[in-house]
Amino acid sequence: MLGDPRVQLITGDDTAACYRRTEDADAEQRPDDYRVEPVREAYCWSNLTSGNGARALWLILVPFMVANLAHWMRPAAPPEHPAQRIYDLLVRILALTLTVLLAAAACEVALDLTAWQCAGTTVCASGKSWMGFLSPDNSGWWSAPGRRLALASVVPLLVIGFLWGLSRRTWSAYESASPPPRLPGTSRDTPVAERTALSREGFWYGRRLVARLRAAHTTAGVLTVAAVLLAAAAKADGDDGRTVLAVTGRALTTLVILLAAATLVVVWRTARSEDAPDVASDHLVVRALPFAALGVLALTMVHTGWARPGAHSHGPLPGAAAFGGIAVFQGVLVLALAVTAWVLQRAARDDARTALRGMGGPAVALLACAVGGVLSGGVAQRFADWLDGGATPGQAHAPIPGPPVLLSWQASVIPVLLVVVAVVAVLAAVRVVIVRNRVAKDIPGLYDPREHPDAGRTKRIAATIAGAGLTDSAPVLIAATSAVTLVLGAGAVVGAWLTGRAPGRATEGAPPVVHAAAETAESLGSWLMGAGVILLITAGRRAYRDHSARRTIGILWDVGTFWPRAAHPFAPPCYAERAVPDLTWRMATWTERFDGRLVLSGHSQGSVLAAAAVWQLDLVTRSRVALMTYGSPLERLYGRWFPAFFGPPALTGLHREMDDWRNLWRFTDPIGGPIRLTCEDGRRIDQGPLRDPLAFGRTLQNPLPAQILGHGDYQADPVFETVRAELIARLGPDVPCQRPADDRPEVRPAQGSSGRSSA
Repeated sequence: MLGDPRVQLITGDDTAACYRRTEDADAEQRPDDYRVEPVREAYCWSNLTSGNGARALWLILVPFMVANLAHWMRPAAPPEHPAQRIYDLLVRILALTLTVLLAAAACEVALDLTAWQCAGTTVCASGKSWMGFLSPDNSGWWSAPGRRLALASVVPLLVIGFLWGLSRRTWSAYESASPPPRLPGTSRDTPVAERTALSREGFWYGRRLVARLRAAHTTAGVLTVAAVLLAAAAKADGDDGRTVLAVTGRALTTLVILLAAATLVVVWRTARSEDAPDVASDHLVVRALPFAALGVLALTMVHTGWARPGAHSHGPLPGAAAFGGIAVFQGVLVLALAVTAWVLQRAARDDARTALRGMGGPAVALLACAVGGVLSGGVAQRFADWLDGGATPGQAHAPIPGPPVLLSWQASVIPVLLVVVAVVAVLAAVRVVIVRNRVAKDIPGLYDPREHPDAGRTKRIAATIAGAGLTDSAPVLIAATSAVTLVLGAGAVVGAWLTGRAPGRATEGAPPVVHAAAETAESLGSWLMGAGVILLITAGRRAYRDHSARRTIGILWDVGTFWPRAAHPFAPPCYAERAVPDLTWRMATWTERFDGRLVLSGHSQGSVLAAAAVWQLDLVTRSRVALMTYGSPLERLYGRWFPAFFGPPALTGLHREMDDWRNLWRFTDPIGGPIRLTCEDGRRIDQGPLRDPLAFGRTLQNPLPAQILGHGDYQADPVFETVRAELIARLGPDVPCQRPADDRPEVRPAQGSSGRSSA
């Protein structure tokens, strides 16, 4: 970032810090040495987003992250619109169902498949020494079905505890940074249409909100385990409701319902308020809720494990049909969210370029549910295949019934969904070819005519431009995938409820072609679900070890973890809740201490962090900052998908309150793009499109073919230095005298800050 191997940490720690070249470390003490060249300082936050390879496991939390994104994708309607609260509430409840789905999936593997089905079946338990003490054939103390379930319930409880611990650890590391105090004059002076929530003092300080949501989601997960145990115990107690065990079961069920209602109330009331940092202590009820749920679970484990002579396990575990109820409830929530988003979109201020006409939130919420179903179903399917050896779970000859029928139906629709995605991909490839051929005609005219045209070179440049343009077609892919997922998901639920059997068995009396297609889809989908889990972990580890792989998927991960955890506390942590206060503190204290001006430059996701940090400054400090962005997704991605926070009015207000802003972009960049703002004074924010590659053919200055830079290395373009010099010159005449540490009045040069994305 600084172009020098000799660097020195100025402020910060091993996670995120500001660096300078060693020779510039004491620049404020030697202002005469920097009258021409500005001091360069770099803020590096790479350990917030990548760090060690173990963080690849965070990719398992993708459904939670995507659900959290839905919260921020609302249309740009006025904040006081009544549908805003409804939208927030629906997203929070949808996120809660994902936690319940995760806990139910863990119960399916540990309680249903292992303790209930396999351990209770001699054929399945034989040959598994680790399961011997659970088998009824041994007549041991743990062989009773209730005791097997009580013991197995420790596994989902550990899963929930792991998520709670991970969320709490990252909560302490990422969400504990407080914003700096502001000078008089804030964004309240900005026109109402140009205000954005990112400029509010409490936007990046959601510490208490995440703590409240964490308590609610932990309680929901624990109560899910307790509900599964109670359902099994109720079946064992039979129809005689006068026994002590039956009465105790009803009392425990009442406690579970009351705690579930309290959990919903906490989620209902836990809404973000960004006007000021949320420092209010949680109520005792909120803090005690998870412990109360653990107490009820402990009593439920004792109740379930109580001796019940003659009790035995056969068939699927009672309550396994709850997967269908969760899927239906999630579908209803998504549809309600779509209606709410449509209402907000109608009231939006500016919807010209909003992705999916405001339906981005419901679309990604549906995808979050689908990914959660694939991950939970994939684990259950693969685990069942491993337990029953060479048999196929759910078939007539299998030793165990296998996972719930709905999971088999959901697996069967995956190949159909992939066919739709493949069709969209083929259409995208055709579009690339068409655009490439159209663009190729204009490529030679962009360069010096003395550089001889080369057909192959022209084709490669045109293909790069056409490929980069696919980013703007992402809404089509998201829309097609979401629509097909909704239809196929509804069909899977209906098929499971009407037949009660897996697709292969349900179509045994159908024509041979239909039966063969159903069996093929069921088997292939089952393997695809399991492969999806493995692929996700493998891709995550490769992304954090291989720089090129990280650049491929890194922007999606950076976008997903940029936003605070407003809907789901178990989502990967928001690095911006540490990075934005860091940058804000550094700019505010430096300009205050030295009466300084600075150029804040950011590449890719760094430009988003830079804009967010500038929004957090008071107006006095903000007017001393010039912004330089390059390869920036501010408008192309954030402005379209998050219009309520990065729409044209918000970006216009940002430019109005700053000293100046310039943005560099290329046609070959698949991520960055123009800001598309028209300034009142006629100055251009966008500088581009920049020529890429810099040289078309071989010349005396470029004897070898110049590289197509695309999204990277904007500093290699001469325009970069030219624009930066213009910003510094614009700041120069008004730069006040710098106050060095010994308070000697000396002239301070313009200061610069250079940064790249987290890579």
